[in-house]
Amino acid sequence: MTRVLARLSGVVRRFGSVEALAGADLEVLEGEVHAVLGENGAGKTTLLGILGGILRPNEGTVEIDGTPVTLSSPGDAWARGVGLVHQHFMLVPALSVLENLALGRRSTPGRLSRTHAHVRSDASRLMERTGLDVPLDVRVESLSVGQKQRVEILRALLRDPRILVLDEPTAALAPAEVASLFALLRDLAAEGRAVVLVAHKIDEVLAVADRVTVLRRGRTTLTELRASVDATSLVRAIVGGEAADRVSVWSPGQATAPRRARGQEVAALVDARARDASGRVGVDGVSLAVGRGEILGIAGVDGNGQRELALLLAGRLTPDTGSARIPDGVGFIPQDRTLEGLIGEFDLTENVALALHADARFGGRSLLRWRDIRTEADRVRVRFGIVAPGIDTRGGALSGGNQQRLVVGRELLVATDLLVAENPTRGLDVSATAFVHGELRQVTDAVTGPGVVLISSDLDEVLALSDRVLVLSRGRVHEIAEGVRTREGVGALMLGGADAVA
Repeated sequence: MTRVLARLSGVVRRFGSVEALAGADLEVLEGEVHAVLGENGAGKTTLLGILGGILRPNEGTVEIDGTPVTLSSPGDAWARGVGLVHQHFMLVPALSVLENLALGRRSTPGRLSRTHAHVRSDASRLMERTGLDVPLDVRVESLSVGQKQRVEILRALLRDPRILVLDEPTAALAPAEVASLFALLRDLAAEGRAVVLVAHKIDEVLAVADRVTVLRRGRTTLTELRASVDATSLVRAIVGGEAADRVSVWSPGQATAPRRARGQEVAALVDARARDASGRVGVDGVSLAVGRGEILGIAGVDGNGQRELALLLAGRLTPDTGSARIPDGVGFIPQDRTLEGLIGEFDLTENVALALHADARFGGRSLLRWRDIRTEADRVRVRFGIVAPGIDTRGGALSGGNQQRLVVGRELLVATDLLVAENPTRGLDVSATAFVHGELRQVTDAVTGPGVVLISSDLDEVLALSDRVLVLSRGRVHEIAEGVRTREGVGALMLGGADAVA
């Protein structure tokens, strides 16, 4: 009989008046990959946080190896072999990647350099095995979101957990990296370890999981073997029967979006060159134009200049050389919602006001019309399905997915000319992802609508939505010929630049 490594039973967790978990159960078996699915705000991250020692339940029990335990800290969890990779990074920005990887590794006085040498050697081997490559001697604060995610995964793997808990580990990874990571997870399970992962992409769950648990409104509503479920049944379990009929689930290899006519040019870069936060060249001689009523997709492995390109197009960065023509009505969905997208201590109204404060409709640069802004904030909350008691809820009290809904909804309000979107559906459930995709297509349906620049590490998303696709590799853009606009062709360009398909 397969051994139960961990069991959470009847778990309740409250945050003030909000009940994030209302009696959830989770059983983790030796030698399995166990996926946890659910809508934004269903309680997935809270449940994993309890297993990882970050949170303590108000009610219910946690068992490790059949023994009830109290996990008061991540250190308690690690002592019992449970390692959590959180969706919000737990790295020290001012330290290098190597120093972050070394944190938590035991060392004796005077042996720090030796510890670092061992970590460097172990990390190099692990990066080669997993394909999760990251520069070891660079400060974490200069890394992209995708690179930070790789560091978090590597750090957990280096500590050799019996139960590896991953909260949305693929959100910022390229397809090749996802495939390598999944192969590693299967290897870990074959060794008798257990892997628990939160995911939103159903095709990924079906590809890697042995069992699936679904949460709805803080309760466990389904736990089944992978062989007993399919995409349709999982969507119904996640969002409910009637709602499931309105959700379309696309998968790798699905046909790309039909190309639409482009309207008047609204933004352009000409031979633009810009450096990243560490002083290295991020964008190197990029020229492109964006027209009204089109979605221009930018595909690429994270860390190849996407950040600098997004900042240039959003008017947040001036090119070192070359030129940038940026319109007035720009909406910007940044890569990191917690650092750039919102202020955790502000409520929903105040966070919406961050984008509207200069808009003449809401007071412009004089006194703000707060009644109108509150009305707009409530409209965003309802339209984008933000799970919150009301518009007075703090942004920091929202789940990660609901924070993303807030940022997307707010920026669509101000994007009258151009919307720059960095991974706009990162952290969103299947229902919200389908909704955002529909919104992006709808706002660009007319040639008088805004242009959209979709910068995404999710290749399937880029291919499904974009009218045109460019690949950004090593700071340079490469045009995609019609015959190469396939998952395989674009994926090769992402990894190898123009030479990959020559």
